[in-house]
Formats: sequence, C-alpha cells, structure tokens
Amino acid sequence: MRAVEIAKPGGPEVLTPVERPVPVPRAGEILVKVAAAGVNRPDVLQRMGNYAPPPDASDLPGLEISGTVVACGDGVKAWKPGDRVCALTHGGGYAEYCTVPAVQALPIPKGLSDAEAASLPETFFTVWNNVYDRAKLTPGESLLVQGGSSGIGVTAIQMAVATGSRVLATAGSDEKCAACVALGAEKAINYRTQDFVAEVQAATGGKGVNVILDMVGGDYVPRELKCLADEGRLVFIAFQRGMKTELDLNEVMRRRLILTGSTLRPRTVEYKGYVAQNLRAQIWPLIETGKIKPQIFKTFPLAQASDAHRLMESSQHIGKIVLTN
Repeated sequence: MRAVEIAKPGGPEVLTPVERPVPVPRAGEILVKVAAAGVNRPDVLQRMGNYAPPPDASDLPGLEISGTVVACGDGVKAWKPGDRVCALTHGGGYAEYCTVPAVQALPIPKGLSDAEAASLPETFFTVWNNVYDRAKLTPGESLLVQGGSSGIGVTAIQMAVATGSRVLATAGSDEKCAACVALGAEKAINYRTQDFVAEVQAATGGKGVNVILDMVGGDYVPRELKCLADEGRLVFIAFQRGMKTELDLNEVMRRRLILTGSTLRPRTVEYKGYVAQNLRAQIWPLIETGKIKPQIFKTFPLAQASDAHRLMESSQHIGKIVLTN
C-alpha cells in the first residue's frame, strides 16, 4: 500500500511517500480502506520529534480516518466488510489501509462525504473527553473556547451551542472571529487587538464563564482564572505558550475553581469506545440534522502531506485540513 512516513524528525519535507505492507487486523480490530485522513496538530508535533507515538502504535502519522471496512479481526461483531466508517486511530492514518479498534469506529453520518467524515473523530473525541467528561459542561452553562477557529475550536463551538450552552471564543484575526460567530459563538474576541479578560467579563456581566477550553497554557492561565465564574472549570488540552505558569492558589481555593486536562492518545481502547458510544448517541444525530457541520478548509492528495503540514503550521486555516486517497 501507499503510505506517508516521517523519514526523520524535521520540517514538512521529511514526510515521505513509501510502500508498506497492508496491516493485518488483530482481534477486536477492523481493517479500513482509507478514503480520507484528517490532519491534526499532534501529527505536526510527531513529525517534529516532539510527540513520540506509544510503543504499541503505528509509526505512521494520522489519528483519524474515513473509509470502508474490508476485513474484521476475531471477535468483531459490530462491523462487516463494506460498511462505511470513520474512526479514531492509534496512528497509521496517512496510508491506503489502516487498522483500528472496532469500538473506536463510528458510522459515517448520513449525507457526509468521506472527506467530511474524516474531519470528525480526533476533534470530536477530544472535545467530548475534555468539555463534557472532564469539565462537565451542562446545558445553560457558558463556555470560552480559546483558539475558536482551529479544528478543535470549530468543533467545540458547534457542539456546545447544539447542546444548549452559551459560547464565547477567541481567535487571531477579524476574519477568524467572524467565522466563530457564524458557527454559533455569541461573541468572538480578537486576542491580538482586544483584552480577552475584559471582553469576557463584559459579555457575562462580570460573572465569568463556567468552563474554559484551553490549548494555550503559559501566561494565559492566570488571566483565564479571572474569566471563570465561581466553581468554574479550566480544562487544558495543549500548551502552545508553555507548560509552566504561576497560579494564585488563594483565588482557586476562595472561588472553588477546578483545573484539569487530559491527552486522549494514552487512554485505553475501552475508554475511547465509551466516548464513541456517547458521540453516536448524542452528537451524531445533531450532525445528521445539520445542527453541527464539518468545517473543512482544504483537502490535499495523500502524496502532498507536506503541503498540508505547511498550511497547518501557517495557522491560516479555519477548521480542518484533510488528506484524500
């Protein structure tokens, strides 16, 4: 099969087209003929040598795919050859074929193309895991999404709005802010020209938001505490401005704030299967009725993965970047 591997740590040019054997599904796995694969920030970090795959994972990048089941390992009952699926992978998505645990696959929502379906799993699993499981966002509460125009951001905005929450977002340009509002954010704040703390306080009448989804970290954290309502929850999924910060613990204690976070890739197959069940029951119907829509900025052929990574690193995109076979 054709695949794209990371020849050595480095820039986008190290992504190299190669020929690899077609993987064989183990017990509990399915083999998918890949139609499309999403490009995500962890792929870039892995390519740079800053995000090593787990020992049991494929060395090929690619954490989400869509396509057709072509074979099933022992014990798989939920899928059969010919089924169209999208799935969260353990790596290996930049290829013509990929094995995935059967429980991490979901049916492609009705009406979606392969490319649209491939843009869903990584961000939808991540948002459910962090915003709903960890931060416990409930209908009627408010959410601030940092980086609202990113793949994670456009997913978080739409999911929260569709499930009954009030959403604010930050983004790095007026164009990106307008995109966040078009997706349902009540207000989008240009963090380059506006003070997001003052804007959040003004938008909430000084009360603050219930939950913040943060992929920035660093010096943003003390400012984010000032954006939280009493008993608010700050959940970390990345730290683009650094993994260390200073905290006013008195503020955390006095206002009963919760700081949490997670990374999805090390979680068990069983947990990821649990998330998949929740997405299928509660979020997939919202996609099929059009209340949540995939947001694809650009697609590239698999052989042009380097160009896709260059676009990702430019941060000029709004939404997802997808590779197609």
